[in-house]
Amino acid sequence: MRRLRGGAAVAVVLAFTVAGCKGGTTPADGGPSGSAVPTAGNARAVSPLDNPDGTRPGLAPITSAADKAKARSVIGKVATKGRGPKTGYARDEFGYAWMDSAPGNIPFAHNGCDSRNDLLKRDGEDVRFRSGSNCVVTSMTLHDPYTGKTIQWSKSHATKVQIDHVMPLSYDWQMGASRWSKGKREDIANDPLNLIPVDGPANGAKSDSGPATWLPPNKQIRCSYALRFAQVSLKYALPVTPADKQTMLRQCGG
Repeated sequence: MRRLRGGAAVAVVLAFTVAGCKGGTTPADGGPSGSAVPTAGNARAVSPLDNPDGTRPGLAPITSAADKAKARSVIGKVATKGRGPKTGYARDEFGYAWMDSAPGNIPFAHNGCDSRNDLLKRDGEDVRFRSGSNCVVTSMTLHDPYTGKTIQWSKSHATKVQIDHVMPLSYDWQMGASRWSKGKREDIANDPLNLIPVDGPANGAKSDSGPATWLPPNKQIRCSYALRFAQVSLKYALPVTPADKQTMLRQCGG
């Protein structure tokens, strides 16, 4: 299934080990005001309804009433609880970034390429590699679902694209992952279901926010984003806050 576009160890900023950097909050509607209009469509992007393991590219919009109802049904299964303390959280508790050795039989693991490059391969177009390598990505085109922008990325401008943990790792920690085994934390940190290459500044603005305080600026994919958040939550039996669940349902017409 690989088109020789994945890779091991892109030399990009290792500080991107959390699902974002520093950022603010958003208006009361649960997301930033003003939606970016996509500059180019992504014909390869797949709806999360058709991509339950995260191995297929992108995050296509969910538009039909029937599909939105299906998304609400999935989101409705998510458990809720209050967000716990962040005490003891460190990125290293989820393993080093971006490891290829997560133990839980997650997709792409143990394939010889690190998880970051697996995601660049999955979602990028026109991917090029370092000479002599079929793993180290040096340039690509990304149709960013979060902003709708088309990004021409190269290793010389590495921060333009970051890998977002849809369900942020510190959020996971606060919702129960602090009690997990190290191996299970390594799984969620490297699971393609929980990883999306996106515009770097948008990822920084998200930081460790849940959907009630941050949503992608591109309103067209907010239902898809909410569903993907729910898919990760359900796979790993992690609850979300009541406010986050309400916001997630609302993105899909609930």
